[in-house]
Amino acid sequence: MRAALIAFLFASTPVFAFPVTVQSCDRQVTFDTAPTRAIANDVNLIEMMLALGLADRMVGYTGVSGWKTLDAELREGIAELPELSAKYPTREVLLGAEPDFFFAGWNYGMKVGGEVTPETLEPFGIKTYELTESCIHIGPRPKISMQDMYVDLLNLGRIFGVEDRAKALVAGYEARLAEVTATVDPAQPLRVFVYDSGEETAFTAGRYAIPTAMIEAAGGSNIMDDLDKSWATVAWEPVVERNPQVIIIVNYGEVTADQKIAFLEQNPAFAGIDAVRNRRYVVLEYVEATPGPRNIAAVEKLVAGFKGQ
Repeated sequence: MRAALIAFLFASTPVFAFPVTVQSCDRQVTFDTAPTRAIANDVNLIEMMLALGLADRMVGYTGVSGWKTLDAELREGIAELPELSAKYPTREVLLGAEPDFFFAGWNYGMKVGGEVTPETLEPFGIKTYELTESCIHIGPRPKISMQDMYVDLLNLGRIFGVEDRAKALVAGYEARLAEVTATVDPAQPLRVFVYDSGEETAFTAGRYAIPTAMIEAAGGSNIMDDLDKSWATVAWEPVVERNPQVIIIVNYGEVTADQKIAFLEQNPAFAGIDAVRNRRYVVLEYVEATPGPRNIAAVEKLVAGFKGQ
């Protein structure tokens, strides 16, 4: 009887074979075993790890307190983990934690030509997986889609041997997205601008940033869709000329969403913009406006905001 029970439990427990190979930007990365000492950079990447139940595989995180704050849910999820660097980590900081895995992205903890890159970490036994949205910084890639966030979760699932968990999570997100966008009319998209930060110029989302995919899913069109970048700075003149009907405010850092709205409304140059004139704003927290588990709830917020609810 006992032998039969053991055989049943073994047969019903998924076995994930290593090595596994995943695509990371323009590289293929092979993992002989699942990482046990991981570091993630930035709040959205940290939350991907938490959504997959991988906190116990982490030795720390980087890139949060120097710019952002953690809400109660995130604080609880990483309460036992140290923040190794308030902003981008140096190679020395990473090596000091003796990790075997770094989950980051270009301009999400790594810079092209910087001291922390997949190539500089590999000799120290540290494998790197790059956030898909960030791959545009090192080469051409297709336009952003909601699938990119799913791809990252599924790849992390394979890397850490929790593929079933990742597939179930993604299936739930896909079902929820279909539900919240069921009434969206794609034939008449609203003109939408993403205002991240800046006053002399505006830091915004281009065609390769996840807000573009979320805006389209919610029934809008990013007025900066022709900007061949993910996140970049633009002059205000084209914003005024393209006259957005809704402005998404990304809330983080020292300048609050209310202060950003006040700046828009107190500047006579913006008085003719439909969104400003009609006070049509949707506020997204940083963790909602960057690739991660909260993108689906963010789309739901956009759907309501685009309908004026």
